[in-house]
Amino acid sequence: MEAIKHIFFDLDHTLWDFEKNSALAFEKIFQELNFDINSQQFMDIYNPINVAYWKLYEKNEIDQETLRVSRVKDTFEALNFEISLDQINTISHLFIEYLTSNNHLIEGTIETLDYLKDKYVLHIITNGFSFVQDVKLQKSNLDKYFVTITNSEAAGHKKPHENIFKHALTSANASKTESIMIGDSFEADVLGAQNFGIKAVYFNPKAEMIWQNQIIQIQSLTQLKNLL
Repeated sequence: MEAIKHIFFDLDHTLWDFEKNSALAFEKIFQELNFDINSQQFMDIYNPINVAYWKLYEKNEIDQETLRVSRVKDTFEALNFEISLDQINTISHLFIEYLTSNNHLIEGTIETLDYLKDKYVLHIITNGFSFVQDVKLQKSNLDKYFVTITNSEAAGHKKPHENIFKHALTSANASKTESIMIGDSFEADVLGAQNFGIKAVYFNPKAEMIWQNQIIQIQSLTQLKNLL
């Protein structure tokens, strides 16, 4: 990959540990509301529901408010926990507020970024809510590594739409041949980037089965030190 000059990273689940930080946010909320709920049991149900709603959001099949509220509502329903709509709205708002109180990163993030920052120009492409993503980057001290931050709200399109990648490359003054995308979503990050015409690396820490042999996969971020 000698031609690569620009590396575009996804943020949540790739660098920023969304699952761990979410669990801590919900744990704090449940304590404040005096809810007798095991936060890990809640997260075991919440995580796949959240992923499913994000896929709908990426396809523009639901809006931001539906995503924010429905993922919480469905989790409580699955737990058979009696809760009012007002309480669900309160929890949804508190979750966004508390989410960035903790900023645990995916293992190997700092080591990998320190290795790459002097060799490549680093960027972020994210579908996350802009006001939350900016705070995540600042509080986790990740912002210092990245020259440009492309958010779906500013770009007007979400990954995997080609226009968000076009927007990102234009902002970075980068060409397709010298760019690569790294992310944990096979559909949004990998296929989105490849369909646009740039290389991609699938961050696949759980070793989920992907049959396309041409896909470059890593299970640890530090593997990028050998790849790039």
